[in-house]
Amino acid sequence: MGRYGIKERNVEKQMVVDFAKKMEMAVVNTYFKKNDHRVSYKSGGRCTQVDYVLCSRCNLKEIGDCKVLAGDSVVRHHWMVVCRMVLVVKKKKRRRARTERRIRWWKLKEEVCSVRFREEVRQGLGGGEEVLDDLETTAGVMKVAARKVLGVTSGNRKEDKETWWWNEEVGSTE
Repeated sequence: MGRYGIKERNVEKQMVVDFAKKMEMAVVNTYFKKNDHRVSYKSGGRCTQVDYVLCSRCNLKEIGDCKVLAGDSVVRHHWMVVCRMVLVVKKKKRRRARTERRIRWWKLKEEVCSVRFREEVRQGLGGGEEVLDDLETTAGVMKVAARKVLGVTSGNRKEDKETWWWNEEVGSTE
């Protein structure tokens, strides 16, 4: 409850205030000094505030104004409550996701790359036809040769352009 609320409360008004406190909300109407533009119901000489705007307490700083538009009647005897909010939308910076750089093993399908890779591995293993028994050494030589001949990926992930829905039928409608 703000400092400009109507002090006399009946049971229903107290229930609204209790609900707002329990849910950590604010009764926005009571935060702005509006003597004439506070009454939202007028009938038979009686004036009262029956319509309220509630918002979360953490969003209260975004509320610019709250008032009753006297004369613009939605329903007979009721006047419209208007709340102005100032929202600042911040654009999120997108960080490009990086992946691990990988050896382009698929290039071994090309004849030129395949021949160059075999030559590099033979040179790395000592130039002979015999295969070393040490698996770690052989694997290390093969990886060095692959990086040299086949290359590695950049580590930048391609952005998804969401083209999964695109097909010939969609393309023909243009």
